[in-house]
Amino acid sequence: MERKPHTSEFGSVDPAPPQLGGQISTYKNDVLNNDIPMFQRMRAVFALRNVRSDEAALALCEGFHCSSALLRHEIAYVLGQMQNNVVLPKLTEVLSDEEEHVMVRHEAAEAMGAIGDRSIINILEKFKNHPQPEIAESCIVALDLLQWVQSAEFEDFSE
Repeated sequence: MERKPHTSEFGSVDPAPPQLGGQISTYKNDVLNNDIPMFQRMRAVFALRNVRSDEAALALCEGFHCSSALLRHEIAYVLGQMQNNVVLPKLTEVLSDEEEHVMVRHEAAEAMGAIGDRSIINILEKFKNHPQPEIAESCIVALDLLQWVQSAEFEDFSE
């Protein structure tokens, strides 16, 4: 019997199912724990996303200090799904960090666009001509998304 992947409430097929029945502090500890398998850490990331609170979003931001670029990339992705502007300062910091992995920076830029807060236009504009195309193109996509959300086409799409 073929199993179909579970689609999250965000419309995505996540690489790991969210943990269930825990507290934000437990999930955060799992995200930050380098001694447990990556799959378990990912489950904690998706559990925090599903909480949808400021506290959960900020707990995810602490994961940007983890050594795994894969995990940091996934954290940026779910922050975009959460669409909580409380994380914009941290995403701005990640995008601006020239030492950060390019794929984490690209995902931070796209998350900023997904959040939909026009206050970040200047930072996206600053990086839209970045020499790394993954960063530049992600900033352009984020700027286009912000413009589209303001358009009549978006209103027609959301009805």
